[in-house]
Amino acid sequence: MTGLPILSIMTWAPFVAALVIMFAARHRPLLVRWVSLAGATVSLIASLWIYWAYDYDLAGFQFHEEIVLVPSLGISYLLAVDGISVLMSVLTSIIIFAGVFASWTVKERSQEFYALLLILTTGVYGVFVSLDLFVFFLFYEIAVLPMYLLIGIWGSSGEVLPQGIFGWAMGRTGVGTKEYAAMKLTLYLLFGSAFILVGILALYVAGGSQSFSFLTFEAMQIAPALQTWVFLAFYVGFGILAGIWPLHTWSPDGHASAPTAVSMLHAGVLMKLGAYGVVRLGIGLLPDAAVEWAWLVGTIACINIVYGALSAMAQKDLKYVIAYSSVSHMGVVMLGAATLTVNGLNGSVFQMFAHGIMTGLFFALVGLVYEKAHSREIFKMGGFATMMPGIAIAFTIGGLSSLGLPATAGFVAEFLTFLGTWSSDYRWWLFPAVIGAFLTAIYVMRVTKQIFWGPKSNDPRFQLLPDAQGTEWAALGILVFVLILFGLVPGLAIGPIDTATGPLLLRLTGQ
Repeated sequence: MTGLPILSIMTWAPFVAALVIMFAARHRPLLVRWVSLAGATVSLIASLWIYWAYDYDLAGFQFHEEIVLVPSLGISYLLAVDGISVLMSVLTSIIIFAGVFASWTVKERSQEFYALLLILTTGVYGVFVSLDLFVFFLFYEIAVLPMYLLIGIWGSSGEVLPQGIFGWAMGRTGVGTKEYAAMKLTLYLLFGSAFILVGILALYVAGGSQSFSFLTFEAMQIAPALQTWVFLAFYVGFGILAGIWPLHTWSPDGHASAPTAVSMLHAGVLMKLGAYGVVRLGIGLLPDAAVEWAWLVGTIACINIVYGALSAMAQKDLKYVIAYSSVSHMGVVMLGAATLTVNGLNGSVFQMFAHGIMTGLFFALVGLVYEKAHSREIFKMGGFATMMPGIAIAFTIGGLSSLGLPATAGFVAEFLTFLGTWSSDYRWWLFPAVIGAFLTAIYVMRVTKQIFWGPKSNDPRFQLLPDAQGTEWAALGILVFVLILFGLVPGLAIGPIDTATGPLLLRLTGQ
Protein backbone atom coordinates (compact mmCIF):
# COMPACT_ATOMS: atom_id res chain seq x y z
CA MET A 1 0.00 0.00 0.00
CA THR A 2 1.33 3.42 -0.93
CA GLY A 3 -0.20 6.78 -0.15
CA LEU A 4 -3.59 7.37 1.42
CA PRO A 5 -5.63 4.16 2.04
CA ILE A 6 -8.62 5.65 0.27
CA LEU A 7 -10.45 2.33 -0.18
CA SER A 8 -10.23 1.57 3.53
CA ILE A 9 -11.43 5.07 4.36
CA MET A 10 -14.43 4.64 2.07
CA THR A 11 -15.20 1.16 3.39
CA TRP A 12 -14.77 1.72 7.12
CA ALA A 13 -16.09 5.29 7.53
CA PRO A 14 -19.69 4.01 8.00
CA PHE A 15 -18.48 1.42 10.52
CA VAL A 16 -16.62 4.06 12.54
CA ALA A 17 -19.74 6.22 12.46
CA ALA A 18 -21.75 3.24 13.76
CA LEU A 19 -19.32 2.83 16.68
CA VAL A 20 -19.53 6.52 17.51
CA ILE A 21 -23.32 6.31 17.47
CA MET A 22 -23.45 3.33 19.83
CA PHE A 23 -20.84 4.58 22.30
CA ALA A 24 -21.08 8.37 22.18
CA ALA A 25 -24.44 9.35 20.75
CA ARG A 26 -26.94 7.04 22.44
CA HIS A 27 -30.22 8.72 23.41
CA ARG A 28 -29.29 11.84 21.42
CA PRO A 29 -31.34 11.43 18.22
CA LEU A 30 -30.14 14.56 16.43
CA LEU A 31 -26.48 13.68 17.03
CA VAL A 32 -27.17 10.14 15.79
CA ARG A 33 -28.45 11.54 12.50
CA TRP A 34 -25.56 13.93 12.04
CA VAL A 35 -22.94 11.28 12.82
CA SER A 36 -24.63 8.94 10.33
CA LEU A 37 -24.63 11.68 7.73
CA ALA A 38 -20.95 12.38 8.42
CA GLY A 39 -20.05 8.71 7.90
CA ALA A 40 -22.04 8.57 4.66
CA THR A 41 -20.50 11.85 3.47
CA VAL A 42 -16.92 10.66 4.02
CA SER A 43 -17.64 7.53 1.96
CA LEU A 44 -19.36 9.59 -0.75
CA ILE A 45 -16.40 11.96 -1.06
CA ALA A 46 -13.95 9.04 -1.09
CA SER A 47 -15.88 7.16 -3.77
CA LEU A 48 -16.09 10.26 -5.98
CA TRP A 49 -12.37 10.87 -5.51
CA ILE A 50 -11.65 7.29 -6.57
CA TYR A 51 -13.94 7.75 -9.58
CA TRP A 52 -12.05 10.84 -10.78
CA ALA A 53 -8.56 9.62 -9.84
CA TYR A 54 -8.95 6.20 -11.50
CA ASP A 55 -6.56 5.93 -14.48
CA TYR A 56 -8.79 4.84 -17.37
CA ASP A 57 -5.85 4.43 -19.73
CA LEU A 58 -4.06 2.09 -17.38
CA ALA A 59 -7.32 0.29 -16.44
CA GLY A 60 -7.19 -2.94 -14.40
CA PHE A 61 -7.19 -3.03 -10.60
CA GLN A 62 -5.89 0.14 -8.93
CA PHE A 63 -5.52 1.69 -5.44
CA HIS A 64 -4.11 -1.56 -4.05
CA GLU A 65 -4.01 -2.06 -0.29
CA GLU A 66 -2.77 -5.26 1.33
CA ILE A 67 -2.29 -6.45 4.90
CA VAL A 68 -1.47 -10.10 5.52
CA LEU A 69 -3.94 -11.53 8.04
CA VAL A 70 -3.31 -15.29 8.21
CA PRO A 71 -0.10 -16.17 6.32
CA SER A 72 -0.45 -19.93 6.83
CA LEU A 73 -3.81 -19.95 5.03
CA GLY A 74 -3.01 -17.26 2.49
CA ILE A 75 -5.68 -14.86 3.81
CA SER A 76 -5.01 -11.15 3.29
CA TYR A 77 -6.85 -7.88 3.60
CA LEU A 78 -6.45 -7.19 -0.13
CA LEU A 79 -8.34 -4.28 -1.64
CA ALA A 80 -8.38 -2.83 -5.15
CA VAL A 81 -10.94 -1.53 -7.66
CA ASP A 82 -11.47 -1.80 -11.39
CA GLY A 83 -14.01 0.09 -13.51
CA ILE A 84 -16.99 -1.99 -12.35
CA SER A 85 -16.04 -1.67 -8.68
CA VAL A 86 -15.60 2.08 -9.04
CA LEU A 87 -19.11 2.56 -10.40
CA MET A 88 -20.68 0.22 -7.83
CA SER A 89 -18.92 2.09 -5.02
CA VAL A 90 -20.32 5.39 -6.29
CA LEU A 91 -23.79 3.80 -6.44
CA THR A 92 -23.51 2.59 -2.84
CA SER A 93 -22.36 6.03 -1.66
CA ILE A 94 -25.25 7.83 -3.36
CA ILE A 95 -27.86 5.40 -2.00
CA ILE A 96 -26.65 5.44 1.62
CA PHE A 97 -26.23 9.25 1.54
CA ALA A 98 -29.81 9.63 0.30
CA GLY A 99 -30.94 6.87 2.67
CA VAL A 100 -29.76 8.78 5.73
CA PHE A 101 -31.97 11.72 4.72
CA ALA A 102 -34.86 9.36 3.90
CA SER A 103 -34.62 7.95 7.45
CA TRP A 104 -34.41 11.34 9.18
CA THR A 105 -37.82 10.84 10.78
CA VAL A 106 -37.06 7.43 12.36
CA LYS A 107 -37.78 7.83 16.05
CA GLU A 108 -37.92 4.33 17.52
CA ARG A 109 -34.44 3.22 18.68
CA SER A 110 -32.82 5.41 16.03
CA GLN A 111 -29.29 4.77 17.31
CA GLU A 112 -29.53 1.01 16.71
CA PHE A 113 -31.25 1.56 13.36
CA TYR A 114 -28.56 3.86 12.00
CA ALA A 115 -25.76 1.72 13.43
CA LEU A 116 -27.03 -1.42 11.71
CA LEU A 117 -27.63 0.49 8.48
CA LEU A 118 -24.05 1.78 8.48
CA ILE A 119 -22.57 -1.63 9.35
CA LEU A 120 -24.50 -3.14 6.45
CA THR A 121 -23.07 -0.44 4.19
CA THR A 122 -19.53 -1.30 5.25
CA GLY A 123 -20.20 -4.88 4.18
CA VAL A 124 -21.43 -3.69 0.77
CA TYR A 125 -18.33 -1.57 0.18
CA GLY A 126 -16.14 -4.47 1.29
CA VAL A 127 -17.67 -6.81 -1.30
CA PHE A 128 -17.04 -4.34 -4.11
CA VAL A 129 -13.39 -3.66 -3.22
CA SER A 130 -12.11 -6.99 -1.81
CA LEU A 131 -9.81 -9.14 -3.93
CA ASP A 132 -9.21 -11.76 -1.23
CA LEU A 133 -12.19 -14.09 -1.59
CA PHE A 134 -12.18 -15.14 2.07
CA VAL A 135 -12.45 -11.51 3.18
CA PHE A 136 -14.91 -10.95 0.30
CA PHE A 137 -17.15 -13.64 1.79
CA LEU A 138 -16.92 -12.12 5.29
CA PHE A 139 -17.96 -8.71 3.95
CA TYR A 140 -20.76 -10.40 2.01
CA GLU A 141 -22.17 -11.86 5.23
CA ILE A 142 -21.84 -8.50 7.02
CA ALA A 143 -23.87 -6.95 4.19
CA VAL A 144 -26.64 -9.56 4.46
CA LEU A 145 -27.18 -10.39 8.13
CA PRO A 146 -28.16 -6.93 9.53
CA MET A 147 -31.20 -7.08 7.25
CA TYR A 148 -32.82 -9.56 9.63
CA LEU A 149 -32.89 -7.05 12.48
CA LEU A 150 -33.59 -4.01 10.33
CA ILE A 151 -36.71 -5.61 8.86
CA GLY A 152 -37.75 -7.59 11.94
CA ILE A 153 -37.64 -4.55 14.28
CA TRP A 154 -38.28 -1.47 12.13
CA GLY A 155 -40.21 -3.04 9.27
CA SER A 156 -43.94 -2.95 8.60
CA SER A 157 -46.44 -5.77 8.20
CA GLY A 158 -48.75 -5.75 5.20
CA GLU A 159 -52.14 -7.36 4.84
CA VAL A 160 -51.80 -10.47 2.67
CA LEU A 161 -55.03 -12.47 2.57
CA PRO A 162 -54.51 -16.28 2.62
CA GLN A 163 -55.98 -17.69 -0.58
CA GLY A 164 -55.57 -20.55 -3.04
CA ILE A 165 -54.61 -24.13 -2.32
CA PHE A 166 -51.83 -22.98 0.00
CA GLY A 167 -54.03 -20.53 1.87
CA TRP A 168 -53.88 -22.52 5.10
CA ALA A 169 -50.07 -22.51 5.00
CA MET A 170 -49.99 -18.76 4.38
CA GLY A 171 -52.17 -18.19 7.42
CA ARG A 172 -50.11 -20.47 9.64
CA THR A 173 -46.73 -19.02 8.64
CA GLY A 174 -47.71 -15.36 8.92
CA VAL A 175 -47.19 -14.34 5.30
CA GLY A 176 -47.10 -10.54 5.08
CA THR A 177 -45.72 -9.92 8.56
CA LYS A 178 -42.33 -8.28 9.00
CA GLU A 179 -41.09 -11.21 11.10
CA TYR A 180 -41.95 -13.63 8.31
CA ALA A 181 -40.21 -11.44 5.72
CA ALA A 182 -37.07 -11.05 7.85
CA MET A 183 -36.77 -14.78 8.50
CA LYS A 184 -37.48 -15.75 4.90
CA LEU A 185 -34.92 -13.29 3.55
CA THR A 186 -32.24 -14.45 5.98
CA LEU A 187 -32.77 -18.17 5.36
CA TYR A 188 -32.75 -17.76 1.57
CA LEU A 189 -29.59 -15.67 1.58
CA LEU A 190 -27.76 -17.94 4.02
CA PHE A 191 -28.71 -20.87 1.78
CA GLY A 192 -27.12 -19.00 -1.11
CA SER A 193 -24.04 -18.20 0.99
CA ALA A 194 -23.41 -21.92 1.46
CA PHE A 195 -23.10 -22.36 -2.32
CA ILE A 196 -20.75 -19.38 -2.57
CA LEU A 197 -18.50 -20.67 0.21
CA VAL A 198 -18.29 -24.13 -1.34
CA GLY A 199 -17.31 -22.59 -4.68
CA ILE A 200 -14.59 -20.42 -3.11
CA LEU A 201 -13.14 -23.34 -1.14
CA ALA A 202 -13.14 -25.52 -4.27
CA LEU A 203 -11.04 -22.93 -6.10
CA TYR A 204 -8.78 -22.54 -3.05
CA VAL A 205 -8.07 -26.27 -2.91
CA ALA A 206 -7.63 -26.48 -6.68
CA GLY A 207 -5.04 -23.70 -6.45
CA GLY A 208 -2.95 -25.59 -3.91
CA SER A 209 -4.41 -23.96 -0.78
CA GLN A 210 -1.86 -21.16 -0.94
CA SER A 211 -3.96 -18.05 -1.41
CA PHE A 212 -7.53 -16.74 -1.59
CA SER A 213 -6.47 -13.92 -3.90
CA PHE A 214 -8.73 -13.25 -6.88
CA LEU A 215 -5.62 -12.40 -8.91
CA THR A 216 -4.12 -15.82 -8.11
CA PHE A 217 -7.31 -17.62 -9.15
CA GLU A 218 -7.52 -15.50 -12.29
CA ALA A 219 -4.05 -16.69 -13.38
CA MET A 220 -4.88 -20.38 -12.75
CA GLN A 221 -5.77 -22.91 -15.42
CA ILE A 222 -8.92 -24.35 -13.86
CA ALA A 223 -10.09 -27.75 -15.12
CA PRO A 224 -13.26 -27.52 -17.27
CA ALA A 225 -15.12 -30.05 -15.09
CA LEU A 226 -14.39 -28.01 -11.96
CA GLN A 227 -15.40 -24.80 -13.74
CA THR A 228 -18.74 -26.34 -14.71
CA TRP A 229 -20.05 -27.07 -11.24
CA VAL A 230 -18.33 -24.16 -9.45
CA PHE A 231 -19.96 -21.74 -11.90
CA LEU A 232 -23.35 -23.26 -11.09
CA ALA A 233 -22.59 -22.92 -7.37
CA PHE A 234 -21.76 -19.24 -7.83
CA TYR A 235 -24.76 -18.69 -10.07
CA VAL A 236 -27.17 -20.18 -7.55
CA GLY A 237 -25.48 -18.60 -4.53
CA PHE A 238 -25.19 -15.08 -5.91
CA GLY A 239 -28.29 -15.48 -8.08
CA ILE A 240 -30.52 -15.86 -5.02
CA LEU A 241 -29.46 -12.39 -3.90
CA ALA A 242 -29.92 -11.13 -7.48
CA GLY A 243 -33.50 -12.44 -7.38
CA ILE A 244 -33.28 -15.13 -10.09
CA TRP A 245 -36.43 -17.11 -10.75
CA PRO A 246 -37.65 -19.28 -8.98
CA LEU A 247 -35.45 -18.37 -5.98
CA HIS A 248 -36.69 -14.78 -5.89
CA THR A 249 -39.68 -15.06 -3.56
CA TRP A 250 -37.81 -13.70 -0.52
CA SER A 251 -37.27 -10.41 -2.34
CA PRO A 252 -40.81 -8.98 -2.70
CA ASP A 253 -41.64 -9.86 0.91
CA GLY A 254 -38.38 -8.31 2.11
CA HIS A 255 -38.91 -5.16 0.05
CA ALA A 256 -42.49 -4.71 1.19
CA SER A 257 -41.72 -5.12 4.89
CA ALA A 258 -38.46 -3.15 5.09
CA PRO A 259 -38.32 0.47 6.31
CA THR A 260 -37.60 3.08 3.65
CA ALA A 261 -33.79 3.34 3.82
CA VAL A 262 -33.46 -0.43 4.12
CA SER A 263 -35.65 -0.92 1.04
CA MET A 264 -33.46 1.59 -0.78
CA LEU A 265 -30.29 -0.30 0.12
CA HIS A 266 -31.93 -3.69 -0.36
CA ALA A 267 -33.12 -3.10 -3.92
CA GLY A 268 -30.65 -0.37 -4.84
CA VAL A 269 -27.43 -2.04 -3.75
CA LEU A 270 -27.81 -5.46 -2.10
CA MET A 271 -29.40 -7.14 -5.11
CA LYS A 272 -26.49 -5.77 -7.16
CA LEU A 273 -24.08 -7.73 -4.96
CA GLY A 274 -25.59 -10.89 -6.42
CA ALA A 275 -25.19 -9.76 -10.03
CA TYR A 276 -21.72 -8.41 -9.27
CA GLY A 277 -20.71 -11.80 -7.84
CA VAL A 278 -21.87 -13.62 -10.97
CA VAL A 279 -19.92 -11.22 -13.21
CA ARG A 280 -16.81 -10.93 -11.04
CA LEU A 281 -16.38 -14.55 -9.91
CA GLY A 282 -18.54 -16.54 -12.30
CA ILE A 283 -17.54 -14.92 -15.59
CA GLY A 284 -14.20 -13.49 -14.41
CA LEU A 285 -12.73 -16.71 -13.01
CA LEU A 286 -14.62 -19.41 -14.93
CA PRO A 287 -14.75 -18.27 -18.58
CA ASP A 288 -15.28 -21.72 -20.11
CA ALA A 289 -18.20 -22.47 -17.79
CA ALA A 290 -19.64 -19.01 -18.42
CA VAL A 291 -19.85 -19.82 -22.12
CA GLU A 292 -21.20 -23.31 -21.37
CA TRP A 293 -23.99 -22.09 -19.07
CA ALA A 294 -24.84 -18.82 -20.85
CA TRP A 295 -28.00 -20.39 -22.28
CA LEU A 296 -29.27 -21.16 -18.76
CA VAL A 297 -28.45 -17.73 -17.32
CA GLY A 298 -30.05 -15.92 -20.27
CA THR A 299 -33.17 -18.08 -20.38
CA ILE A 300 -33.86 -17.65 -16.66
CA ALA A 301 -33.21 -13.91 -17.06
CA CYS A 302 -35.94 -13.78 -19.73
CA ILE A 303 -38.34 -15.53 -17.34
CA ASN A 304 -37.41 -12.98 -14.67
CA ILE A 305 -38.14 -10.07 -16.98
CA VAL A 306 -41.59 -11.22 -18.08
CA TYR A 307 -42.67 -12.93 -14.84
CA GLY A 308 -41.57 -9.94 -12.72
CA ALA A 309 -43.44 -7.49 -14.96
CA LEU A 310 -46.63 -9.59 -14.99
CA SER A 311 -46.45 -10.00 -11.20
CA ALA A 312 -46.01 -6.24 -10.77
CA MET A 313 -49.12 -5.66 -12.91
CA ALA A 314 -51.18 -7.88 -10.60
CA GLN A 315 -50.29 -6.10 -7.34
CA LYS A 316 -52.53 -3.77 -5.37
CA ASP A 317 -49.88 -2.78 -2.79
CA LEU A 318 -47.57 -0.04 -4.10
CA LYS A 319 -44.48 -1.49 -2.42
CA TYR A 320 -45.10 -4.90 -3.96
CA VAL A 321 -45.31 -3.28 -7.40
CA ILE A 322 -41.84 -1.79 -6.97
CA ALA A 323 -40.58 -5.05 -5.46
CA TYR A 324 -41.67 -7.18 -8.41
CA SER A 325 -40.43 -4.55 -10.85
CA SER A 326 -37.01 -5.06 -9.26
CA VAL A 327 -37.23 -8.78 -10.02
CA SER A 328 -37.98 -7.86 -13.63
CA HIS A 329 -35.20 -5.28 -13.94
CA MET A 330 -32.64 -7.60 -12.35
CA GLY A 331 -33.55 -9.99 -15.16
CA VAL A 332 -32.24 -7.34 -17.56
CA VAL A 333 -28.99 -7.23 -15.59
CA MET A 334 -28.54 -11.01 -15.80
CA LEU A 335 -29.56 -11.06 -19.48
CA GLY A 336 -26.86 -8.53 -20.36
CA ALA A 337 -24.26 -10.61 -18.52
CA ALA A 338 -25.41 -13.80 -20.30
CA THR A 339 -24.90 -12.31 -23.77
CA LEU A 340 -21.10 -12.30 -23.24
CA THR A 341 -20.83 -9.33 -25.62
CA VAL A 342 -19.33 -5.88 -25.12
CA ASN A 343 -22.66 -4.05 -25.36
CA GLY A 344 -24.44 -6.68 -23.28
CA LEU A 345 -21.95 -6.59 -20.41
CA ASN A 346 -21.80 -2.80 -20.51
CA GLY A 347 -25.60 -2.73 -20.42
CA SER A 348 -25.66 -5.21 -17.55
CA VAL A 349 -23.39 -3.11 -15.33
CA PHE A 350 -25.08 0.13 -16.42
CA GLN A 351 -28.44 -1.42 -15.50
CA MET A 352 -27.07 -2.29 -12.04
CA PHE A 353 -26.31 1.40 -11.56
CA ALA A 354 -29.44 2.79 -13.23
CA HIS A 355 -31.78 0.40 -11.45
CA GLY A 356 -30.04 1.05 -8.15
CA ILE A 357 -30.70 4.80 -8.41
CA MET A 358 -34.21 4.36 -9.81
CA THR A 359 -35.42 1.84 -7.25
CA GLY A 360 -33.79 3.84 -4.45
CA LEU A 361 -35.87 6.81 -5.63
CA PHE A 362 -39.03 4.69 -5.86
CA PHE A 363 -38.72 3.33 -2.32
CA ALA A 364 -37.94 6.79 -0.94
CA LEU A 365 -41.14 8.03 -2.62
CA VAL A 366 -43.23 5.07 -1.44
CA GLY A 367 -41.99 5.75 2.09
CA LEU A 368 -43.07 9.39 1.81
CA VAL A 369 -46.50 8.52 0.39
CA TYR A 370 -47.09 5.97 3.14
CA GLU A 371 -45.89 8.36 5.85
CA LYS A 372 -48.30 11.07 4.69
CA ALA A 373 -51.28 9.02 3.47
CA HIS A 374 -50.85 5.98 5.74
CA SER A 375 -51.78 3.71 2.87
CA ARG A 376 -50.10 1.70 0.11
CA GLU A 377 -53.35 0.53 -1.53
CA ILE A 378 -53.04 1.76 -5.10
CA PHE A 379 -56.68 1.75 -6.11
CA LYS A 380 -57.88 3.61 -3.01
CA MET A 381 -55.57 6.55 -3.66
CA GLY A 382 -55.91 9.15 -6.39
CA GLY A 383 -55.25 12.74 -7.44
CA PHE A 384 -52.26 13.19 -5.14
CA ALA A 385 -50.44 15.43 -7.65
CA THR A 386 -52.60 18.40 -6.67
CA MET A 387 -51.43 18.11 -3.05
CA MET A 388 -47.88 16.78 -3.44
CA PRO A 389 -46.62 17.97 -6.85
CA GLY A 390 -42.95 17.47 -5.96
CA ILE A 391 -43.45 13.83 -5.03
CA ALA A 392 -45.61 13.32 -8.13
CA ILE A 393 -42.95 14.71 -10.47
CA ALA A 394 -40.18 12.66 -8.87
CA PHE A 395 -42.30 9.48 -9.08
CA THR A 396 -43.09 10.18 -12.73
CA ILE A 397 -39.40 10.66 -13.57
CA GLY A 398 -38.55 7.40 -11.80
CA GLY A 399 -41.32 5.65 -13.70
CA LEU A 400 -40.15 7.01 -17.04
CA SER A 401 -36.64 5.73 -16.32
CA SER A 402 -38.12 2.36 -15.35
CA LEU A 403 -39.90 1.98 -18.69
CA GLY A 404 -36.80 3.13 -20.57
CA LEU A 405 -37.56 6.67 -21.74
CA PRO A 406 -34.65 8.31 -23.63
CA ALA A 407 -32.68 10.88 -21.59
CA THR A 408 -32.93 8.71 -18.48
CA ALA A 409 -30.36 6.21 -17.24
CA GLY A 410 -32.82 3.34 -17.65
CA PHE A 411 -32.99 3.85 -21.42
CA VAL A 412 -29.21 3.64 -21.91
CA ALA A 413 -28.97 0.47 -19.83
CA GLU A 414 -31.79 -1.34 -21.64
CA PHE A 415 -30.68 -0.16 -25.09
CA LEU A 416 -27.14 -1.50 -24.57
CA THR A 417 -28.49 -4.77 -23.20
CA PHE A 418 -30.85 -5.23 -26.15
CA LEU A 419 -28.02 -4.47 -28.60
CA GLY A 420 -25.85 -7.07 -26.91
CA THR A 421 -28.68 -9.59 -26.92
CA TRP A 422 -29.23 -9.18 -30.67
CA SER A 423 -25.54 -9.82 -31.36
CA SER A 424 -25.35 -12.84 -29.04
CA ASP A 425 -25.77 -16.52 -29.93
CA TYR A 426 -29.36 -16.48 -28.64
CA ARG A 427 -31.17 -13.70 -30.47
CA TRP A 428 -34.56 -14.99 -29.41
CA TRP A 429 -33.84 -13.65 -25.91
CA LEU A 430 -34.55 -10.18 -27.29
CA PHE A 431 -38.25 -10.88 -27.80
CA PRO A 432 -39.20 -11.65 -24.16
CA ALA A 433 -36.91 -8.79 -23.10
CA VAL A 434 -38.78 -6.29 -25.29
CA ILE A 435 -42.13 -7.71 -24.15
CA GLY A 436 -40.99 -7.14 -20.57
CA ALA A 437 -40.18 -3.52 -21.39
CA PHE A 438 -43.66 -3.11 -22.90
CA LEU A 439 -45.34 -4.62 -19.82
CA THR A 440 -43.26 -2.34 -17.61
CA ALA A 441 -44.64 0.68 -19.44
CA ILE A 442 -48.18 -0.57 -18.80
CA TYR A 443 -47.95 -1.04 -15.04
CA VAL A 444 -45.76 2.03 -14.44
CA MET A 445 -48.10 4.39 -16.29
CA ARG A 446 -51.19 2.81 -14.73
CA VAL A 447 -49.88 3.17 -11.19
CA THR A 448 -48.57 6.69 -11.78
CA LYS A 449 -51.87 7.83 -13.28
CA GLN A 450 -53.97 6.16 -10.57
CA ILE A 451 -52.10 7.60 -7.60
CA PHE A 452 -51.02 11.03 -8.85
CA TRP A 453 -52.55 12.18 -12.11
CA GLY A 454 -55.99 10.59 -12.09
CA PRO A 455 -59.25 11.73 -10.44
CA LYS A 456 -58.99 12.71 -6.81
CA SER A 457 -59.97 10.06 -4.27
CA ASN A 458 -63.12 10.64 -2.21
CA ASP A 459 -61.58 8.96 0.83
CA PRO A 460 -61.55 11.56 3.65
CA ARG A 461 -58.05 10.36 4.68
CA PHE A 462 -56.59 11.74 1.44
CA GLN A 463 -58.13 15.17 1.27
CA LEU A 464 -55.27 17.22 2.70
CA LEU A 465 -51.78 15.72 2.30
CA PRO A 466 -48.49 17.67 2.52
CA ASP A 467 -45.73 17.53 -0.09
CA ALA A 468 -42.15 16.58 0.72
CA GLN A 469 -40.61 18.84 3.36
CA GLY A 470 -37.19 19.72 4.71
CA THR A 471 -34.65 16.89 4.52
CA GLU A 472 -37.10 14.77 2.50
CA TRP A 473 -36.24 16.88 -0.54
CA ALA A 474 -32.56 15.96 -0.26
CA ALA A 475 -33.02 12.27 -1.05
CA LEU A 476 -35.45 12.97 -3.90
CA GLY A 477 -33.34 15.74 -5.44
CA ILE A 478 -30.10 13.74 -5.37
CA LEU A 479 -31.59 10.62 -6.92
CA VAL A 480 -33.59 12.42 -9.63
CA PHE A 481 -30.52 14.46 -10.57
CA VAL A 482 -28.31 11.37 -10.90
CA LEU A 483 -30.98 9.50 -12.89
CA ILE A 484 -31.18 12.29 -15.47
CA LEU A 485 -27.46 13.11 -15.45
CA PHE A 486 -26.42 9.56 -16.37
CA GLY A 487 -29.19 9.42 -18.97
CA LEU A 488 -27.98 12.59 -20.68
CA VAL A 489 -24.26 11.85 -20.23
CA PRO A 490 -24.00 8.02 -20.24
CA GLY A 491 -20.25 8.21 -20.80
CA LEU A 492 -19.91 8.98 -17.08
CA ALA A 493 -20.75 5.31 -16.45
CA ILE A 494 -19.69 3.66 -19.69
CA GLY A 495 -16.16 5.09 -19.34
CA PRO A 496 -15.22 3.07 -16.24
CA ILE A 497 -17.33 0.06 -17.28
CA ASP A 498 -15.50 -0.27 -20.61
CA THR A 499 -12.12 -0.56 -18.90
CA ALA A 500 -13.30 -3.72 -17.11
CA THR A 501 -15.60 -5.46 -19.61
CA GLY A 502 -13.07 -5.33 -22.46
CA PRO A 503 -10.41 -7.41 -20.68
CA LEU A 504 -13.14 -9.71 -19.36
CA LEU A 505 -14.27 -10.54 -22.89
CA LEU A 506 -10.68 -11.03 -24.05
CA ARG A 507 -10.33 -13.64 -21.31
CA LEU A 508 -13.53 -15.33 -22.49
CA THR A 509 -12.39 -15.54 -26.12
CA GLY A 510 -8.82 -16.41 -25.22
CA GLN A 511 -7.46 -13.88 -27.72
